[in-house]
Amino acid sequence: MPPLVIKNTAVRIKLALAMIAISLIGISAPPCQAAETTIEQMPAKLETRFALSALPPALRDQATVYILDPKKGYQLSRQGTSGVACLVERTLWELADFSNDHYVPLCYDAVGTKAHLKVIMDTATLRAQGMDPDALKAEIEKRYKNKTYQAPEKAGLSYMVAPVMRTVGPPDMKVHTMSMPHVMFYAPYITNEDIGAVPNLSVPSSLLYPFIDKQGIAEQSYIIQLIGEAEKAKILADEKTLLDDLCAYRDVLCLPNIKH
Repeated sequence: MPPLVIKNTAVRIKLALAMIAISLIGISAPPCQAAETTIEQMPAKLETRFALSALPPALRDQATVYILDPKKGYQLSRQGTSGVACLVERTLWELADFSNDHYVPLCYDAVGTKAHLKVIMDTATLRAQGMDPDALKAEIEKRYKNKTYQAPEKAGLSYMVAPVMRTVGPPDMKVHTMSMPHVMFYAPYITNEDIGAVPNLSVPSSLLYPFIDKQGIAEQSYIIQLIGEAEKAKILADEKTLLDDLCAYRDVLCLPNIKH
């Protein structure tokens, strides 16, 4: 996560985002890729808190929450009133490689719930039904081509201001734990050239300004805007209890350089 232009190659999907983690906040020492692919069900209360941490606190009480039953897929845990829906993403279809230690808390507004969140939920269901990684990736791409899935119909955003997430990233494109609160504005089919962005992985300051991250397919392109350093520090302080509880639950969710 040269000037950044994300290609279709699956292993580069989130290179730009993860590079920010290295350059700006650091990541944990490279762990071994998990050999076990069976997803363990999180305690419901912890998963709910983790999912909602992707939202600013003032928005949490009105949000819908889904929690994952690894044997079935996402299940409604709490119905909200704002149109915003949250979950912890555990399967990244773009990678065509199942893991049991991806944790990506994120929330979508109403238009994103209809478009992008639906894809995440269907991905979990297909995985639970036994579809293998390559077949799942092909199925999701087919559904975009036949318009089962479509790009968001209007502008909107995904909130990802959680204090921690765990997903694929450099230096070895394996799974790392990182803190990188940000928001993602829907920008289907938009490129860095379109918005005049010139993110450069050798110049971390260039990543402080909006840039495009294409997550596997043109319909899933986003304008990424990082949360400021002062705001990030406050998030980490305010979410200290959650960070400790996540670390106690599973050590892969322990942030480096944080005293748990």
